[in-house]
Amino acid sequence: MSDRRILYAAAFVRALATGMTGVIAGLYLARLGFSPTASGLVIGGGLAGMTCATLFATLRADRVGRKRFLIALSLIGAAGGAVVALGSHAAVIAVAAVIGMMNGMGRDRGAALVIEQAILPATVTDAERTRTFAWYNVLQDAGHALGSLLAGAPALLRLSFGVSDLQALRIAMLFAALLSLAAAAVYPRLSRAVEAADPARRTPLTPETRRTLRRISSLFVLDSLGGGFLTAALVSFFFFRRFGVDEAVLGPLFFAARLLNALSHLAAAWLARRIGLVNTMVFTHIPSSVLLASVAIAPSFAVAAVLFLLREGLVEMDVPTRQSYVMAVVRPEERTVAGGVTQLVRTAAWAVAPPFAGLMMQGLSLASPLVIASALKISYDVLLYAAFRKLKPPEET
Repeated sequence: MSDRRILYAAAFVRALATGMTGVIAGLYLARLGFSPTASGLVIGGGLAGMTCATLFATLRADRVGRKRFLIALSLIGAAGGAVVALGSHAAVIAVAAVIGMMNGMGRDRGAALVIEQAILPATVTDAERTRTFAWYNVLQDAGHALGSLLAGAPALLRLSFGVSDLQALRIAMLFAALLSLAAAAVYPRLSRAVEAADPARRTPLTPETRRTLRRISSLFVLDSLGGGFLTAALVSFFFFRRFGVDEAVLGPLFFAARLLNALSHLAAAWLARRIGLVNTMVFTHIPSSVLLASVAIAPSFAVAAVLFLLREGLVEMDVPTRQSYVMAVVRPEERTVAGGVTQLVRTAAWAVAPPFAGLMMQGLSLASPLVIASALKISYDVLLYAAFRKLKPPEET
């Protein structure tokens, strides 16, 4: 099996666990008696753990060994997830969420992504790079979709075996943790070609690359702050409290959303070949933010669900294009650092936002994070277009 296919398989399995956790985590914490503020802190703590892992990956993964690092990430994530699933004390769950890098985003945006993104471009030509990232994200979102569907398992457990709501959610969280072990079984099959060419020698970034990374990273902070208000765990909590729907309804809803995400990646690759990477990122992202703001004022769950699904059909079209763009505008030997820096600022911003989103849900209104996130994301799109519309990747020049 080629290295690219191994990375595809690992990303899919990891996404199963992420998709399941994203839907269930908010409900699980609510059943444990956590307030919206406390839930936001735990979810933010998990994202903070992801941020620390991303920083370490950026600075040390090439030296430690990319394959070894990927295996370690999977094992630590599984152990932390198991403690979250079995724990009852708030402090224990919070610490385990940080150490285990619990991902309440509902989408895989962790340190493994940095390393895999650095490897993938070397497996294809420039002309095929965006399509390769598109398929990588298709498989991730297919995993997210199936994971979201598996989030309906607690309802089946209650009906079939008569277990309590909390016990059913614990079992589901534990199963999600066990899924993370599957990636650790796949990574050892990677070849030596995935490793950095000269890990002992650190090549300095060119001034042009430093300038590009500073500009684009500052914009990614703005986008990710908006995304941090919209973790799947908090969106599930919004639907749960606003409309009274549980995981039996939310699981299929997020399954459909992730399927739309997956299809949108291929559409993004097709569109990018015609109008360019930056144009695709911006012109699909702004409408998705308008739809998100509409969800906040929807009069019923049916209307909110339709608007939410329309939004999900557009919101992820900037992901493969963004990944491809960042890898294209830096040198091959700079890709791990470039991917790490841009992912680091994104995960850091995601980690900051959930506690504030929880406070706003509790003190202002349940819908306030959706409105704020929409405004932040639209601002990001306008500024991104103004700053980068003239910087073209190789295939567009």
